[in-house]
Amino acid sequence: MNESTEELLEEVIRKDGNEKPPAPSGKAQSRRARPWLITGGTVIGAGLLAGLAFFIHSAFTYESTDNAFIDGHIVPVSAQVEGKVTRVLVEDNQVVKKGELLLEIDPADYQIKRDQARADLLSAGILARRTSADLARYEKLAQVNEISQQQLDSARADAESARALALRQQAALQKAELDLSRTRLTATEEGRVTKKSVEAGAFVRVGQPLLAIVPVRVWVTANFKETQLDRMAPGQPVTLKVDAFPGRRFEGHVDSLQSGTGAAFSILPPENATGNYVKVVQRVPVKIVIDRGDDDHRLVPGMSVVPSVKIR
Repeated sequence: MNESTEELLEEVIRKDGNEKPPAPSGKAQSRRARPWLITGGTVIGAGLLAGLAFFIHSAFTYESTDNAFIDGHIVPVSAQVEGKVTRVLVEDNQVVKKGELLLEIDPADYQIKRDQARADLLSAGILARRTSADLARYEKLAQVNEISQQQLDSARADAESARALALRQQAALQKAELDLSRTRLTATEEGRVTKKSVEAGAFVRVGQPLLAIVPVRVWVTANFKETQLDRMAPGQPVTLKVDAFPGRRFEGHVDSLQSGTGAAFSILPPENATGNYVKVVQRVPVKIVIDRGDDDHRLVPGMSVVPSVKIR
């Protein structure tokens, strides 16, 4: 091979090395991307089917409503006697036990009334014993005709009157002791103190509200539509989502269904026999008892709840 031939061959090799391979056509790119599109569509479709299946399963397995709230008894504490408050032993939101002393009213006036009632009862007792003894003597004298029937009847009347007076004074003493005991207000339930509106030094009247106690034990009142009650029954498990605690789930169970709709027990119940009638789906209150938990005390009356009752 001569020199010119070798140069020509090297030039051809150099051109072939510098040239880029031709780009794939559109059809080729489509064929390469098609497996990925098929796989992605399959995953999305499976997800949609799973979501639809879960929705259908939940619709036939659970009944839920957002018209529900935490409910509970609120125990008002009011003054039963009037007087000046000498001590207040609790603060707002304080936990109290049943029987714990909450506040005291000045007992001085009621102690005087109690002592006076004791003295009156003692005097009435002495009079009752004296008249009873007189009656016994008059009855003996009447047996031997030493006194008239009128005198005997008068002695009997005096004895009966004295016994009645003693009973009245005994009742007065009991009332005085009761009033004295009412100067010490104690908690009738275990719970938290709320709406405290009294301080030491204030003068309170009979019936004046002083504070309220919210018991620890609460429940859920859920107002379900009447069309949701066909398969609902006491004892069914309930999952509770409380708006105040989005990351927490509470467990409970259906306790009872109210015997009547909310409208039937309203101040002005509907009178469907008059005027134009428009059918409205009614709601029935359902009581749901919350199963005991470590943080039940965080649930207070009025909180919004979304219960899901497992009906199947």
